[in-house]
Amino acid sequence: MNTPQFPFRTRRKFLQGLGLGAAFFAVPGAFAEQLVLTPKQTEGPFYPDHLPLDTDNDLIVINDSVTPSVGEITYVSGRILGPAGEPIRNAVVEIWQCDNSGAYLHSKTGNADKRDKNFQGFGRFVTGGSGEYLFRTIKPVPYPGRTPHIHYAVKMKGRDKWTTQLYIKGHPGNEKDGVWRGIKDEKQRDSVTVDFAPLSGAKAGELTAKFDLVLGQTPEL
Repeated sequence: MNTPQFPFRTRRKFLQGLGLGAAFFAVPGAFAEQLVLTPKQTEGPFYPDHLPLDTDNDLIVINDSVTPSVGEITYVSGRILGPAGEPIRNAVVEIWQCDNSGAYLHSKTGNADKRDKNFQGFGRFVTGGSGEYLFRTIKPVPYPGRTPHIHYAVKMKGRDKWTTQLYIKGHPGNEKDGVWRGIKDEKQRDSVTVDFAPLSGAKAGELTAKFDLVLGQTPEL
């Protein structure tokens, strides 16, 4: 029997909550004065040099495997928004990160001998009408020289690729991380540093993280 992408009941409840949050920002320009532009950050050296055959939004299980990856399962969600708070649909959101041993899906990664073969390491999602996206992945872990983070790239028609990174709020490694500290604007730094909190109603200890990306230029239609 194939393992479904997400546990059905957890997925349904989570998406219902996500839909309510997206609707709040459905009106272009609403509360735009409160929005903080997401800072661009380096793509880094470990964007996969060979993409996996499976590039969906569930990084925990590869294709029809029944063996999940190691780590704290986390649902990462949010919206892709324009500078006035308008949702951006049909944007391709990509994430990539190291596995629970600190190894990336890259030929030059550290800890290659310990890489979790069951962790997809990379995923894609195309945003819907309210700009929403969703991934199931693991809570990021540190590796030598870096605080825990998830890399993001947003690709869409009419503008250059937007890259940034997502961090764990309150992690002690943040203050020692040169990339995180390189964001000089405190509000922008806070905008990419979010809570990884227990998912309400989950029985297996899953976490949830909410990360909206506010891009500085509305793409051409």
